[in-house]
Amino acid sequence: MDVYINDYLITAEDFESSQIYVAAEVKRLIKFSFKVKHEDYHDVTTLLYKNDFHVSVPGEQINMEATIYNYSTSFTNLYEEGSVGDFYLMLVEK
Repeated sequence: MDVYINDYLITAEDFESSQIYVAAEVKRLIKFSFKVKHEDYHDVTTLLYKNDFHVSVPGEQINMEATIYNYSTSFTNLYEEGSVGDFYLMLVEK
């Protein structure tokens, strides 16, 4: 599944979309995992540190402004050439 975060393409695995209550409002929550290669690590982490996103998921007709609800990464050292890490990301609609 293609997920665009601020126009940066991420190939998502295990994509799920649901709704949650945040401060008595119904918000969309999306969650997915994805692989990050050594050569993409800096771009991905710089993107995620912004925590202010326009998210587009064309295959699900999703367009929303979002922030990070939760995320995690594997312990792989992505500074080593050839390494690949696993990222898990949950984004909540603003």
